[in-house]
Amino acid sequence: MSQTILITGGTGKFGRKFVEHFLAKKWRVFFTSTSESRAQAFIEELGRPEGVEAIISDLTSPTAAMDLIQALQSGGYQINHLVNNARSLDSLKTDAFGQTSREDFLAEYLMDVVVPYELSMGFFNAQPDQLCTITNIGSQYGVVAANPHLYDDYPKQSPIQYGVAKAALGHLTKELAVRMAGKGVRVNCIAYGGVEGRVGEAFKARYAELTPSRRMLSESEILGPLDFLVQQGSSSVTGQTLVADGGWSVW
Repeated sequence: MSQTILITGGTGKFGRKFVEHFLAKKWRVFFTSTSESRAQAFIEELGRPEGVEAIISDLTSPTAAMDLIQALQSGGYQINHLVNNARSLDSLKTDAFGQTSREDFLAEYLMDVVVPYELSMGFFNAQPDQLCTITNIGSQYGVVAANPHLYDDYPKQSPIQYGVAKAALGHLTKELAVRMAGKGVRVNCIAYGGVEGRVGEAFKARYAELTPSRRMLSESEILGPLDFLVQQGSSSVTGQTLVADGGWSVW
């Protein structure tokens, strides 16, 4: 195994693609999930290949980062690349006015900002000489505000806490890049646009009208930006948000 990567949220839409991609590259892949059954079902789908292992963790637990690091170290593993990809749909709620509760706002910020911070600093402190890259998975809505014309029922369908947290993740990326540069650890973020697969044809049509590329991203297109950022060929790139949104945010 040439490199070892940890992908949080490995059974989600993006996470599954990331796991499959790095397994195909013959890397050792660890991924987190909150569900043992989902994790094992995914590994079964993959054909139980050598080099992949699930770690069941509630990343919002105060001790989750340290527990995760200790579990890996007890197995004799060091992480070269961390991908902060985990998310939860539970906090993406609004009320009848399209507003969010304090609890949901804080829960979204915890998952999107605090958890990546804790994991990043945990691995940096525990094994700074082995850690090479950290990549935070963001969104176009961390770069620009949501476009009301995309939705049937705005703002109810566009929870404000999502974009605000993703914007904070972008700044966290800059701060961590500066703090970790002395050890040669590169920290970047990817702001993805909307990806096909969970929306209807009417939504896809509205989305196409609002972006220069006239379409949503395909699932296969989420792999290239991450693959680029973890390679040695991008060694000059740190503290950046790579916007992969088909041009959504340029107008």
